Amino acid sequence: MAGKQVRLFLVDGTAGGLMTAEIMNWTGHLLKGKREQLDTIRKRDEAKRTGIYLLLGEDPTSGGKLAYIGQSDDVAKRLLNHDSKKDFWNEVVVVTSKDANLTSAHVRFIESQLVRLAKSIGRVPLENGNEPTGGADLPEADESDMNYFIEQLRIVLPVLGVDLFRGRPTPAPADLEIGSIPTSPAENVSASSTASFLADVPGSPVFRLQRPKLAVDASAQLIDGEFTMLAGSYVVPAMRPPKHGHNTSTERAYEMRQATLQGLVNDGSIVVNNERGRLSRNVVFSSPSAAGAVALGQASLNGRTAWLTPDGRSFAAWEASSLAEN
Repeated sequence: MAGKQVRLFLVDGTAGGLMTAEIMNWTGHLLKGKREQLDTIRKRDEAKRTGIYLLLGEDPTSGGKLAYIGQSDDVAKRLLNHDSKKDFWNEVVVVTSKDANLTSAHVRFIESQLVRLAKSIGRVPLENGNEPTGGADLPEADESDMNYFIEQLRIVLPVLGVDLFRGRPTPAPADLEIGSIPTSPAENVSASSTASFLADVPGSPVFRLQRPKLAVDASAQLIDGEFTMLAGSYVVPAMRPPKHGHNTSTERAYEMRQATLQGLVNDGSIVVNNERGRLSRNVVFSSPSAAGAVALGQASLNGRTAWLTPDGRSFAAWEASSLAEN
């Protein structure tokens, strides 16, 4: 992928204030601010245009992240409505065009695509009640332009700390349905079940973690710099009982992994059937060790040696060879 120059501007000179972002030679313009800055945001010219907006905040039920994706011919007016009717959000990103060429049809198309993308990636739940239809079909040339607009948006948003669309969309094949998961824990463990979910990721092989006795057969890749366990991976459905004699730090690690694993089961990311768990979407972890520990249901694991490439090299060995080649 070619390099991108992203221009950030701190409107009031502070890191916590209003921020704008642009990519050179792209017509898109982003404005990010806090909810308490809404009055200032509403007065800015870009907020009065036709555009898309992202409301970002915390789910009052789970305590995790929550987002809302919307569009309007006048974003400033729509944000006023949300300020009185939606309580969860504390940040907003307004996406418009510098040349003011985004029309109502364009933003409806972008909104529908972004909602589908966010749901497919599954990193952050959406507060959107219904999935937008996208309105009338766009002319072929316009649709191509809007798809390019979305590609650029996915590049610049993580620079602003918004990971809603970061990662690879997860397919939803029929074989991920509960009824189709093998009923025997040992069934088909030696055969990889994630082949249909793999895509070309420059520079990253598919890593694999297998423990036949636990019916664990997981695959992962480095996607956009993040260690991502892939949909279709078989993992334990619950934490294994801890060994006696754990020290305090190990107990904390066990509790942390338990919370992560249970959270993935609760939100449907891990589908459990007949004492076997299977990932229904790609899941990002902070490290190979974190991913491996959750997959095996234990407090800790040296994931740098446990995850193996197709030719049998550990993650650490692959990383070392990659550095040597460069």
